[in-house]
Amino acid sequence: MALRDPPSPQTNVKLPKSAARFLLVILIVGLGVAGFQFLTGPTSQKDALIADIIKNWQEAHPSAERFLILSEFRDEAVLDKDTSLIWEIAPQATSVTWNEARLTCAKRVTGGQRGWRLPAPAEMRSLVGPAVDSPIPNIPPGHPFLNIQPTSYWTVVSEANQPSYAKYVDAFLGNVLSFLQIYTYPVWCVRGPLASPAS
Repeated sequence: MALRDPPSPQTNVKLPKSAARFLLVILIVGLGVAGFQFLTGPTSQKDALIADIIKNWQEAHPSAERFLILSEFRDEAVLDKDTSLIWEIAPQATSVTWNEARLTCAKRVTGGQRGWRLPAPAEMRSLVGPAVDSPIPNIPPGHPFLNIQPTSYWTVVSEANQPSYAKYVDAFLGNVLSFLQIYTYPVWCVRGPLASPAS
C-alpha cells in the first residue's frame, strides 16, 4: 500500500454550502451582539463617543464663522458660507402639504427678494449635524435661525417610483425619508445652488 503525501498548504479546501452559511450566520450574529452590547453597554462610553463626534463636528463647522445674516435681505436671510446657500432666518412654522410647500416657496418674498424654493435633501441635511437622538433639532449650536420647529421639513424631491410620496428631512437625525405628499410638514425655503435633486 502506497503512502500518500500530506496535502500541501496551498491546497484549497472547499466548505460545503451549509457550513459556509452556518459560518456566515455566526459572523452576523456575533457582529449584532457586539453592536447591541455597544449600544446598550455603559452609557458613559456611548455618551463620551457621541460627545466627541459632536464636538469635532462643531469645531469643524463653527456657527460664528459659517453663518452670516444678510443686511441686503433686511436681516431676514442667512448665508451658509459652507454651502453658499441662502436660508430664511425664520422658516414658516405652519405645516402644509408638499404641493403647498412648493407653492409657498415659489411665491415667497423674504427680505424683499423672490426666487425661493424648497431645498434638495442634501441641502437640508447640510444644516443638520451628526445623527444624535436629541429633543431639539440638531442644527449647529449658536446658529442665527429663529422659529426652528421640533419636526421634519419638506424637500423638493418627489419619489420617482411612488408619485404620491415626497422626501423630507428629519431635523433631529438628518435622515432623508419619504411620506405621502398630503401629509403636512413646515417649510424652510432656500436660494442658491441646487444640489442634484436625487441626493
